Amino acid sequence: MYYRVNDDIALRGWKDIPYAYYVKDEPGARKLTSREFFCMLLCDGTTDLEPSSTLERLERRGLVSRCKKGDAPSAWSAYRRCGNAHVPKMNLMLSGRCNYNCPHCFNAADNAPLMTEWSFEDLVRLLDQAQACGIHSVMITGGEPMLHPRFMDAVREIYARGMYVDKINTNGSFICKDVLDELRAIGCDPLMKISFDGLGCHDFMRGVAGAQERTLRAIELCVENGFKVAAQVQVNRVTAGSLNETLCYLDDLGVSSARLIRTSESDRWLANAAGATLSVEEYYATSLEVCGRYAGHDHTMELFVWQLLSLSPASKSYRLFPVRFAEGAYHDGCSRCLANRQMVAITSAGEVVPCMQMSGYFAKRGISLGNVHEKPLSDILASDVYQTVACDTVGDLRRRKGKCATCRHFEQCAGGCPALALILPDREVEGVRSIDADPSKCLFFDGDWQQRIKTMLAGWNCK
Repeated sequence: MYYRVNDDIALRGWKDIPYAYYVKDEPGARKLTSREFFCMLLCDGTTDLEPSSTLERLERRGLVSRCKKGDAPSAWSAYRRCGNAHVPKMNLMLSGRCNYNCPHCFNAADNAPLMTEWSFEDLVRLLDQAQACGIHSVMITGGEPMLHPRFMDAVREIYARGMYVDKINTNGSFICKDVLDELRAIGCDPLMKISFDGLGCHDFMRGVAGAQERTLRAIELCVENGFKVAAQVQVNRVTAGSLNETLCYLDDLGVSSARLIRTSESDRWLANAAGATLSVEEYYATSLEVCGRYAGHDHTMELFVWQLLSLSPASKSYRLFPVRFAEGAYHDGCSRCLANRQMVAITSAGEVVPCMQMSGYFAKRGISLGNVHEKPLSDILASDVYQTVACDTVGDLRRRKGKCATCRHFEQCAGGCPALALILPDREVEGVRSIDADPSKCLFFDGDWQQRIKTMLAGWNCK
């Protein structure tokens, strides 16, 4: 009998995960046993295979199927070995340019506008390198990515390589029916992450009159045309008073989820509106009040409060982000930041950063982990300086003998968010090796916010 690897499956291998496969339009690779892997290698449409329990199991799982002799797997499904560690996702800043002038943009090192942008030729070379590294999922961001003159061509090139667009971060100003129809024709069905900072506040936060009307119309168009929308909402003194009204409005529009984000102490925000920043404790208190009111009414939209908690109205459950490990689940080898470990972020200038939230900070201080205009992406991913940051483990942090080494909460929070460890004030950071603990998590545990949330959400289940 002859078998072939199914068209929605791709055999892959990396230094740290030698036997694995991708499922089309799912970001992370799944592991295989060596027996399963080598059996799938023989499912090439030309090798006559004897029945076996392994083959039957792979067929039941939808990984392979019987075929006629000569019916070989697709080029995408064929085995590819990548010399780097497994990095399934890429966060690509397609353009640094933006038609808005947001005072809180963390990509900018100062108030000067970002003007860097990928040429189409350089972008194609980068996508070739990403494909060779085994990257499967791409999140497109900016600036405003749709401002790039060849935005749709960039999307087509991603799909031409067997990769797919998982999310698009946009301000929504260029979304129209024709754009959505063209995305759908390509086969692109991303989560549309649209920034909306609140009824009556959005124009100020985007620095352009009329931004609110355009953004709400973009959200409506996406929902009407079957695209899932995640609204991204900044939380500060300007927006705090409108949050509940805004969330109810977004829920009524059919938005799938909303993400409340504390407007952090980026260099640009401090230069423009330092007095509008909520302290971490104020952010916790404001968010908890908003969550309490939201949970008290009949809603369907999921709510994510950055670095604090998520609410799922359908199941009346919530999750605490600072509580990363349940009791007894901690282990030293776990990645300090799973997002950093699983996604490489690349700015519009070609700089590789652990996450986009660090990009402006690194740029202002001249910190570089590597630039893809100067070195191949695979070399940067394998370099010591990149590995130090992206593959930093919780055990590495504990061994630095800082506050975390003796903290009784460490095996729950694991040091928190590395980006916040850089950005929050009163931190002494020299280069990338001294990224220490996130002080906002210390405040969470020391202030007993876990119990306060439990009290506020009585009757809801904590996951």
